[in-house]
Amino acid sequence: MIPRTLLTLAFLALATLASPAAAEGTAIRVATFNAEDIRTADLLTGDNPRLKAIAEIIQRIRPNVLLLNEIAYDEPGVTDVPEGAPAGSNADRFVERYLSVPQAPGLRPIRFDTFMRRSNTGLHSGHDLDRSGAVVNTYPPPPGAQPDGSPGRQTADGRAYGGDSWGFGTFPGQYAMALLVDERLEILADDARTFRLMPWSYMPNAMLPMTAPEGDADPEPWFGAEAQGAVRLSSKSHWDVPIRLPSGAVIHALCAHPTPPAFDGPEGRNKRRNHDEIRFWADYLAGAAYVVDDTSTAGGLVPAAHFVILGDLNADPDEGSSLHDPIGLLLSSPRVRHDPAPTSDIEIEGLDPDDTARFRLRVDYVIPSTGLTPTRSGVWRQPPADRPFPTDHFPVWVDLVVPDPG
Repeated sequence: MIPRTLLTLAFLALATLASPAAAEGTAIRVATFNAEDIRTADLLTGDNPRLKAIAEIIQRIRPNVLLLNEIAYDEPGVTDVPEGAPAGSNADRFVERYLSVPQAPGLRPIRFDTFMRRSNTGLHSGHDLDRSGAVVNTYPPPPGAQPDGSPGRQTADGRAYGGDSWGFGTFPGQYAMALLVDERLEILADDARTFRLMPWSYMPNAMLPMTAPEGDADPEPWFGAEAQGAVRLSSKSHWDVPIRLPSGAVIHALCAHPTPPAFDGPEGRNKRRNHDEIRFWADYLAGAAYVVDDTSTAGGLVPAAHFVILGDLNADPDEGSSLHDPIGLLLSSPRVRHDPAPTSDIEIEGLDPDDTARFRLRVDYVIPSTGLTPTRSGVWRQPPADRPFPTDHFPVWVDLVVPDPG
């Protein structure tokens, strides 16, 4: 009789995990990848060379659960979105036109089910959030892809529009995210929670910005009186998406992509927002009373739930410009594991082994809960054979053993 563990590993198409815990659970590979601004126009055909390279990398990593950051959320009326197409189809387009097609000899396609929801990026607020003196409520059509498939460059008009959006985006839906899940697993979409609409001011002791640094005389709130209570915590969204494994076990994918702690002034509005977007997960795990989702349901994650925190969190625990070490705050939660950071054995000049981005920082994370057993992990820096690495971030992956239900 074949042991159940080997059947499980063969079913999920993962390498054998050298851990005795694997005999009591299901092994899965979980990954996050900031794909650097995938736009709808790139997904209408399957011939964008950069996306083919991104798909090749994913086909080599072969995750069972993947958070893809910076893929546009498509909805009717937005530039390049086909008329009559259902909103949130871009993840399916990427699966069908790129991941379902072998991108190099010997590679096998991957079939994923997908989860996409609206993002705050590029959704106009109706307020002068960047205090430019004008409310900019129209956006220019985004420039097309460059010859190598790279996204078209931002324009000044696009940046002005993004500055007054709930989350920065030069057009509606830019820089959104998608969760891709092995089709042999089950996304429990009806039980998913999103936190896109929650006002930042709901958070106790929120680090809402002032017009002058702390200690200066007579500062006032950065956001005007009408916007102060309306501005949203999430620059994109925060998601809690439950996923059921073949064993019946459920793992919650906690997904987010906080704003980078940069591109602001002395008021530090992005640094402060980055801190509080990351703090949200620590509060969610602690069951903070202020937490309310987009259906007006209050409360955090139930204490017994297995979870993994995924995404480009735009903060390094040791370097960079993040404020008050929000990663340290998150890792101090008693519900998360404190295992060593994933690293790469491919050396790149100027990068530490745990750096996940070309700008020399660790910003991308797969953080499991204490009830899960990590067995292997890594930062994937191997480029496709015929071109340079196609993004400014490297994927991060972790192999986990999820206990069988008791």
